[in-house]
Amino acid sequence: LPYLVTLNRLPAEDAVRLQQNVSKPGNGLIKVAVPVLPRIANFDDLDPLIAEPDVEVEFVKAGFPLPGDADFIILPGSKSTIADLVVIREQGWDVDIAAHVRRGGWVLGLCGGYQMLGRTVSDPDGVEGPAGTSEGLGYLDVHTLLEPHKTQLLVKGVVVDGGAAIEGYEIHMGRTSGADCARPILQIGGRQDGAISADGRVMGSYVHGIFADDAFRRAFLDDLAARRGRFGTFGVVDFDARVDSVLDELARHMSDHLDMDAIGRIAGL
Repeated sequence: LPYLVTLNRLPAEDAVRLQQNVSKPGNGLIKVAVPVLPRIANFDDLDPLIAEPDVEVEFVKAGFPLPGDADFIILPGSKSTIADLVVIREQGWDVDIAAHVRRGGWVLGLCGGYQMLGRTVSDPDGVEGPAGTSEGLGYLDVHTLLEPHKTQLLVKGVVVDGGAAIEGYEIHMGRTSGADCARPILQIGGRQDGAISADGRVMGSYVHGIFADDAFRRAFLDDLAARRGRFGTFGVVDFDARVDSVLDELARHMSDHLDMDAIGRIAGL
């Protein structure tokens, strides 16, 4: 197939894409910094933010500090929470996060990033490596217990503050509990998800894909911009429709360049 440049708008399958420069400049209205962890996972959570014209997203590689002018730091998912916690400290990113919080910046942890923001991550069964307990970054008053059972769920729910509907998925090992879970982000059926710090500026959630919901993304960014004394236009990109459009374009591209009847016969269709 001839190269189709618009395919870079589809969610990436693995972190190979992050070896290239995937940071997206913006107009400076909202700046998001994302540390590229060695075991980063599900980083397509950030794709809807990258699609926002008024949002700048900077993926920060090892050897570089988290930018001091970021409004918002996102700790992404990880295939190994404890190992990537070690890397955060080795890179000095824990110091950068502390400075960011002192300046009044926001922090969001998704899945493994959520676990890192708590007080401890315990692995008594050696699920991720040697059994033991590791100290978290301590911005959320929660504790995580890693367990061999892996949670894999499609979820639907609402945002506790505002009631916007969301859809997403969970794929993680471990349970997180603690005082800050009394301020959850989401209500999913009969249970709550996530935690928010007392000052409202540090939060975590196990649910991937929430930024793909246009209403949630618009409300979240509007709130962040207002707290920073700025106002922009967010949520104007229909993210799901954008992905569908690229898939349709790919289908036409394949039809133009491949013998689809022959492929159908080979596939037994």
